[in-house]
Amino acid sequence: MKLYRLKYQLLLCILFCGAAPAMAQSTKVTTNTIGLGWANNSVNTVIFRKNSLVTFKGEQYAAYYNNHQVLMLAKRKSSSANWQVATTQYKADAADAHKDISIMVDGAGYLHVAWGHHNQALNYAKSIKPGSLILSDPQSMTGVGENRVSYPEFYRLRGGDLLFVYRDGGSGNGNLVMNRYSITSQKWVNVQQNLIDGEGKRNAYWQMCIDKKGIIHISWVWRESPDVASNHDMCYARSNDGGGSWEKSTGEKYALPINAANAEYACKIPQRSELINQTSMFADDKGNPFIATYWRDSSSAIPQYHIVFKIGDNWHLANLGFRKTAFTLGGTGTKRIPISRPQIIAWNNNGKQSAAIVFRDTERGDKVSVAINNDLKTANWRVNDLTTISVGEWEPTYDTELWKDKKILNLFVQQVTQVDGEGKANMAPTKVQVLEWKP
Repeated sequence: MKLYRLKYQLLLCILFCGAAPAMAQSTKVTTNTIGLGWANNSVNTVIFRKNSLVTFKGEQYAAYYNNHQVLMLAKRKSSSANWQVATTQYKADAADAHKDISIMVDGAGYLHVAWGHHNQALNYAKSIKPGSLILSDPQSMTGVGENRVSYPEFYRLRGGDLLFVYRDGGSGNGNLVMNRYSITSQKWVNVQQNLIDGEGKRNAYWQMCIDKKGIIHISWVWRESPDVASNHDMCYARSNDGGGSWEKSTGEKYALPINAANAEYACKIPQRSELINQTSMFADDKGNPFIATYWRDSSSAIPQYHIVFKIGDNWHLANLGFRKTAFTLGGTGTKRIPISRPQIIAWNNNGKQSAAIVFRDTERGDKVSVAINNDLKTANWRVNDLTTISVGEWEPTYDTELWKDKKILNLFVQQVTQVDGEGKANMAPTKVQVLEWKP
């Protein structure tokens, strides 16, 4: 491992390291308010919402909990200031910040919603017709492995079908399940009942993306116990056939399920490195994966944002290096952390691969901030703020489909608080907003 790091030290410094943050510049940003939302914890703004916002055929949908912990849905014509807001029949225990709402619209125009999960039975419904905000009665998907659901995420495939992934089991002891919805049959089928196996000893905390060719990329850290300090390592897999079979970045086929012994390790990171779980990733036009996260290097007390990426035959590591403040990460439940998990987006800039990390940092007044690099072959990261006021313990989520189609970033923004260890504050409801920014 020492030889590997020495071998690539010069390359990584040339590509990424040592970039100093620039002063905030004037950036065209607009905001639009949907309504008032629950702000006593971060449940409306956790990063693993897939999605909080989603656009389909010129209409944008949103979901959030109001101050009575009721699931709210909204939609508007793209870029309109006028939202149609609907109060659903569903209520959840929003006092647990894990129990987020995830939405997606399928290729036939039906809205799919999953909510209120932290080792709970599946809560899932879809709209009664295309374009509607009225939800059906609760539905099952496959009826198998739906009693201990956490972290539900939807992804839309190129043909309009959906993928639904979630953890079956508890923290430190769970497996990754993947289902697929057909817009033709309007039914769900199980694709993987145990894609990544914790073997009763650990579980995978993942992030996933689908590239422009339809290849599914997934990366994850392992956690050995409910204590977040037991997060370690960064692993990787991809699928060329909608999730049926999986391979390493080298093309070597996985024998399923994937486990700690046969996983591809993109980066070895020890336990107790302040490594966070559930962040973000993207794959460029050539299918090269880029994973954004944060941890503390062994030589430093300060957790930094990192990018783990593969170009050519080798995995590389970039330390963005602009943070100045140390903190430690440990314990159970949702933590109050001085920085958010990073959300990564990317675009082509006249043939150059550009990327941005969206984040929040107490160092910068807990504003919505962005670190931008217009050419990932350089070390030129510029750090700017997109808001002038604090958003509390907010984390970034965005409209993935609008970004794919238009390269317009719509962020779900709400000022929230988070009491450490899954506590609940006593805070008045705050504005649920959409922040629009175009690089």
